[in-house]
Amino acid sequence: MKDAVLLRDVTFQYANGDSGALNEVSMTVQHGECVLLCGASGCGKTTVTRLLNGLIPHYYGGALSGEITVFGRQIRETAIEDLAGTVGSVFQNPRSQFFCVDTTAEIAFGCENMGLPEAEIKQRLSKTVSEMHIQNLLDRSIFNLSGGEKQKIACAGVSAMLPELIVLDEPTSNLDLDAIAELRTVIAAWKAQGKTVIIAEHRLGWLSGLCDRVLFMEKGRISAEYAGDAFFSFTAEKLNGMGLRAFRASRNYLESKPGLHCIRPFESAGSISLTDFKFSYGKHTALNIRNLNLPAGSVTAIVGHNGAGKSTFTRCLCGLQKGFKGRVSIGGKMLRPKDMMQLSYMVMQDVN
Repeated sequence: MKDAVLLRDVTFQYANGDSGALNEVSMTVQHGECVLLCGASGCGKTTVTRLLNGLIPHYYGGALSGEITVFGRQIRETAIEDLAGTVGSVFQNPRSQFFCVDTTAEIAFGCENMGLPEAEIKQRLSKTVSEMHIQNLLDRSIFNLSGGEKQKIACAGVSAMLPELIVLDEPTSNLDLDAIAELRTVIAAWKAQGKTVIIAEHRLGWLSGLCDRVLFMEKGRISAEYAGDAFFSFTAEKLNGMGLRAFRASRNYLESKPGLHCIRPFESAGSISLTDFKFSYGKHTALNIRNLNLPAGSVTAIVGHNGAGKSTFTRCLCGLQKGFKGRVSIGGKMLRPKDMMQLSYMVMQDVN
């Protein structure tokens, strides 16, 4: 039986000179295998995934040499639309692969593009939603979903197309622990169905016992290959030396990291107080905070499951979300939304 994936002496350089170029990469993936691509940012993981789904060379231009085949098809000679039913992709930023404004239509979109009968599309939709436990996400606006919920919809849309190869590029970037566990269950089901799965990922611990092999990349090359069991026995210190995240960060490991030092003194205007702080998406109440005090000079973590309201809270606090209600004060001085925007800064989940 031919390899599901074959890369032989593949070299690629983006036309705009971006990082992530590849240098004489060779790899094979067997049918039904689950393979992890790992390495520091910019090592070439995402570029490999783009080769497999045809985005390189059919979308991203550049200098490409070497042999790339997926299930016997030469990628360079196969139109990207002809690969869609064979290779499914889940991108790091799910928003970049959405075409619809509501969730149910988005899950069905790929099947519709394949020209499947309406009855089969409905059957696939129902089965996928049930397997992924996302009934609560149906008939929702894409714009009102959290980052993790968007990723779930992206995975569901791909799963419904029943591809032979599924490529995931950092699929857990926006997921909480429960959602990661659900994704792991989905990938395990794909493996049980005989699908081939390739995952490019920074968060590694959740893949223990799931990946058959691990390919470690450095500076555009595959510098090491490990059996899954061997790789997931590595210590935090060894992973740190490879530039990888620990599977589970221990207190000793975290305390060994250098702290932050303030470059210049900062004088706070006072603590932040919220009273009757509320926001709703239509009939859905997203925030209902009666009283909250954030002490001056403190660092406060806002935690919760996907969709709990964390991002909505930060947008409202910065004055970026129109329509919120309540009173906000700093040091006893009441603030208008305009004032909140001038006094705050927000680092977005999606830097683009």
